Amino acid sequence: MTHAFENADFQERLHVINDAETGVTGIIAIHSTAIGPAAGGCRLWHYDTQTDLVTDAIRLARGMSYKNAMAGLPFGGGKAVLQRPEGDFDRAALFRVFGEAVAALKGAYITAEDVGTTIADMRAVRRQAPYVAGLEVAEGMAGGDPSPWTALGVFESMKAAAQDVLKFDLAGATVAVQGVGNVGGRLCRLLRDAGANLIVADVDKARAAALAAELGAKHVGIDEILVADADILAPCALGGVLNADSIPDLRVRLVCGGANNQLATEADGQALVDRGILYAPDYVVNAGGIINVSAEYLGETSDQVADRVGQIAGRLLDVFRRSTEEQVPPGVMADRLAQHLIASARRRQAA
Repeated sequence: MTHAFENADFQERLHVINDAETGVTGIIAIHSTAIGPAAGGCRLWHYDTQTDLVTDAIRLARGMSYKNAMAGLPFGGGKAVLQRPEGDFDRAALFRVFGEAVAALKGAYITAEDVGTTIADMRAVRRQAPYVAGLEVAEGMAGGDPSPWTALGVFESMKAAAQDVLKFDLAGATVAVQGVGNVGGRLCRLLRDAGANLIVADVDKARAAALAAELGAKHVGIDEILVADADILAPCALGGVLNADSIPDLRVRLVCGGANNQLATEADGQALVDRGILYAPDYVVNAGGIINVSAEYLGETSDQVADRVGQIAGRLLDVFRRSTEEQVPPGVMADRLAQHLIASARRRQAA
């Protein structure tokens, strides 16, 4: 059963999923539909409390609004977050219930895979609702696993930030990558091919060790990666990694990664500036995945995806330029630009 209610700190609405029969619980957060239907993936994760789950959903949905606006996509922002049950669970039933919730929104929210979910899960949702992307790719068309596009956008942004702003090449640079799943692992391969030296860590130690052996990288513990002696830190796990505890100990010149909501608070962006560390706003650089997902939903081609992903690095450089001109942290500048785009669309709606 799905309920909707208003939240004073939220632009539009939250939908609570609480199915008594299956025990499935979660949230679909719709931050904004000013530009178009709210698009954003479905995350399956364990949260200690319902408050933690809702807070994460709201932050992720807002990030999707900003990401889609900055990427020039005809979509607003939303996110689904489902509580991962303890132990074994009926995955088919879980995504059937989620699909029913998506269907009940009648196109206001478009879903796709995210952390903890797969193409197979999205196929299950698709049996309940047509408002799904991130499925199998047809030849020449957009679609399929969005993570390679996310990794490519992050890589090109990292290269542009290093070369054009900080004046060093990735070849010979050392990059510390936190999280080597679908996005982080692909990013590591791109960096290795570019001649970078890699330090990797992941909560799945075996996965990190295997990738390190494959690429000739240094493998460190998850508690060591944030203090690694490197040129660049690439957070590619969960959010909140840049905070009052971690920032004083960073030993890098640039932070550029695929994780969402890397800054725990807005003040942490200023703390990075104060330490002379350049921060690439996450939702600007990691937009490749949603670009691919949106193109699939719109029936566009892989060439159109490649063209849009190719524009990410230039957009990041524009954020850096404006940030310098207005003397505000890059994250604040990106927020202002995204908010302006959304507000302009909302005014057009009201006209």
